Amino acid sequence: MKKILITGGAGFLGSNLCEKLLKEQPDSQVICLDNFFTGRRDNVKKLLQNKRFRIIEHDVVEPFPVDLVVDEIYNLACPASPLHYQKDPVYTTKINVLGILHALELAKRCKAKILQASTSEVYGEPEVHPQVESYRGNVNCTGIRSCYDEGKRCAESLVFDYNRMYGVRTKVIRIFNTYGPNMAPEDGRVVSNFIMQSLRNENITIYGKGKQTRSLCYVDDLLNGMVCMMGSDDTFIGPVNLGNPEEHTVFEIAQKIRVITGTKAKIVYCELPKDDPTQRCPDNSMAKFKLGWQPRVNVEDGLKKTVEYFRGFI
Repeated sequence: MKKILITGGAGFLGSNLCEKLLKEQPDSQVICLDNFFTGRRDNVKKLLQNKRFRIIEHDVVEPFPVDLVVDEIYNLACPASPLHYQKDPVYTTKINVLGILHALELAKRCKAKILQASTSEVYGEPEVHPQVESYRGNVNCTGIRSCYDEGKRCAESLVFDYNRMYGVRTKVIRIFNTYGPNMAPEDGRVVSNFIMQSLRNENITIYGKGKQTRSLCYVDDLLNGMVCMMGSDDTFIGPVNLGNPEEHTVFEIAQKIRVITGTKAKIVYCELPKDDPTQRCPDNSMAKFKLGWQPRVNVEDGLKKTVEYFRGFI
């Protein structure tokens, strides 16, 4: 039986991936490794009924258990919301760098294939639009977001070096804004903030003038791309962008959510946080060509599903 390790497996993406793999790969055991820093036990509680599912409570900044043997690793461990990763930036950097280092050592020992979940944040405040994988980015390496941005860039470097030096089978994806069920209500990002504020009839807070753009990818689409990448030929390492190229302003997203929820909440404007990117949109050409992948769920349908999930917290 193939053993698949998902670090950060109780988080938003990780828990959805655990469920997907258990459903679609019945010959596999899925191991969720998480320290529950931002991951939520409720996200994986129902999966415990499956005999092929296992939880290991562990912090990736520490070496992995010596008796752990796996065939595939999805390295998703890292807080992805600015609210969370800026809370302890030193710890965030450790998670990014030590986490992938320990995961790569495990992959090397087990001769496992490993996928690193990188991010569109490696492009920083982009001067190229839409962003292509060959673009090297415009990141403020001393800013308040650098713990995440530069941590992910360093992680990518380690992934490629382990491939070149030790022949570890590696994959790198760059994830753009993703949303859907299992996001935390206090996540602090655009979609979760707007939905929770709308459902509570609180003021909807837009930072800046709301003209900055985001490209929203529904979680099911992202996971399909992730699994496609893991199953691709070993000679294709990436990095490859995974995101929805349909671009929306933050104001448009707020309006869509207001309509879906039927809220009477008003929109208010706040000061734009430092280093908040003004444009973010993937060029998906490589994913289409190499993986045959492109997003299928339109933003209205995805937001409706996400709103229904968040109603359970009201």
